[in-house]
Amino acid sequence: MNRVGFIGIGRMGWPMALRCLGAGFTVTVQDAVPGRAEAFAAQHGGIAARDAAAAAEGADAVITMLPTSREVAEVVAAIRPVLARGAVVVEMSSGEPSATRGMAEALAAHGIAMVDAPVSGGVSRAETGQLAIMTGGDEAALARVAPLLGAMGTSITRCGDIGAGQAMKALNNLVSAAGFLVSVEALLIGSRFGLDPAVMVDVLNASTGMNNSTQKKLKQFVLSRGFDSGFGLDLMVKDLSIALQVGRETATPAPLAAQTRELWAAAASLLGPGQDHTAAARFSEALAADELSSHQVARKG
Repeated sequence: MNRVGFIGIGRMGWPMALRCLGAGFTVTVQDAVPGRAEAFAAQHGGIAARDAAAAAEGADAVITMLPTSREVAEVVAAIRPVLARGAVVVEMSSGEPSATRGMAEALAAHGIAMVDAPVSGGVSRAETGQLAIMTGGDEAALARVAPLLGAMGTSITRCGDIGAGQAMKALNNLVSAAGFLVSVEALLIGSRFGLDPAVMVDVLNASTGMNNSTQKKLKQFVLSRGFDSGFGLDLMVKDLSIALQVGRETATPAPLAAQTRELWAAAASLLGPGQDHTAAARFSEALAADELSSHQVARKG
């Protein structure tokens, strides 16, 4: 496997495509934003394609890194006629597992495999090739694309059949989202009591309250007032909606998950479009009519 089409080189896709290029793959890139593929090729090499079909033509594997399953379905419909039998579509978006299963079934009828491989770790880990990748699909197809995934991630875990990686990604973000909001609420309570929020974060990280948000978000993006982690608030709401969809499809009662999703959706509505997901802390602050701050935390401290 040598020739790769990479469709969707946004904030995450760009460094991921660059890692593939650096690993020696021949990479053709395409993006819906005019001129973006050309800019990538000019800066880093590779080939810029005018559309998705051109990016996929002659490719051994095609990676999709797109906002939703709707865009993925449009791309899959466009590239299927040019894909050779034996090619593999690697769906790395945070998509809907049921939609991905439907696409995989349709592609299989033409001798084309599809696997899902959503990622966690953000832009910083995409740049270093240290993403956590959750995969779903046929083991043989996953084995074929293993070197490609290895160029982008250091933790690659097969979660099950097609769609399992996307289900796991959505549920991971559900846990992360709940942990973030309760951590912010704890800081607001402590601040009113007289505790320094930065000291609280230090104690949480040395205690059983430690979580990803206490380690990597509260000081870095909330107390610093930067709110620029690189993962959008709208994308978090989308992932939480997918987690709830999986819950409904499996008839699993999930009242806390539902409340978590509603709180994040309310934050997105209050703050408006284009917000970083860590800005959801401002929603909790608005409810408390208070703002978190600490003299111990400088910008990106």
